[in-house]
Amino acid sequence: MHSTSTLLIGIAITIALSSCRKNEGDAVTPDNDHNAALDNYKAEFFFADALKQADIAYKDGEVGCIASVMLDLDSLPYSMIVDFGTENCMGPDGLLRRGQLHVSFTGAYGDEGTQITITPQGFHVNDHLVQGVKTVTNAGLNDQGQSYFNVTVNGTVTAPDGSWTSTHKYQRTRTWLAGEGRLTIFDDVYLITGGGSGVDRNGLPFTVNITSPLRVEVGCPWIVSGVQEIAPQGLQTRVIDFGNGSCDQQVSITVGNFTFTIG
Repeated sequence: MHSTSTLLIGIAITIALSSCRKNEGDAVTPDNDHNAALDNYKAEFFFADALKQADIAYKDGEVGCIASVMLDLDSLPYSMIVDFGTENCMGPDGLLRRGQLHVSFTGAYGDEGTQITITPQGFHVNDHLVQGVKTVTNAGLNDQGQSYFNVTVNGTVTAPDGSWTSTHKYQRTRTWLAGEGRLTIFDDVYLITGGGSGVDRNGLPFTVNITSPLRVEVGCPWIVSGVQEIAPQGLQTRVIDFGNGSCDQQVSITVGNFTFTIG
């Protein structure tokens, strides 16, 4: 997802929630805090990007803005260091990256039981510092014969100027819908379910729940469909709808009776 998409969604959430305040009137406590939704959106993207970059590095070696890839297959768990360098470099997707991803893995991504652990080290995306651990475990085949993965994230995102930090914990199931068995990752399609929680930049706790599976097509820079609910403590639930399956940046945000759409 391009950096402009993050900006547009942030603006959309701000406008939508500000409009709710106007519709409800001055006598009602304003429900215009968009930080939980925006901070969650950023973290979701940054940690998803870490896995995508690690996959690209393993399959393609030194590509784009990856300065070097150090791979050690001598003993288990195997390890890989993906180094983007110490200076920002703009990748083909328009994002700026620097720092490293430290990856350990116990086998091939498609093998049942394989566990992949990604630990960012000084890793920045668009100058946001991404820290923590992401673990992806191949859980085998589901009832439909599709490979699926258990995904956990425990991490933080810090603002470019260091003025705030948000925390995030996710537990997800990632089902491989299409593209399995082919060398390129860009025709891969996944469905994401699950939930999580976090604390936004202002210290406000929130919960996350995917109510309709998020469809992620690796070849598309945006989530193409699915619905996610963000519930900040003491505020109305924010319903974020990612569209009907088209590869576009259309997103609608609903709070109470008000819906705002961009795209």
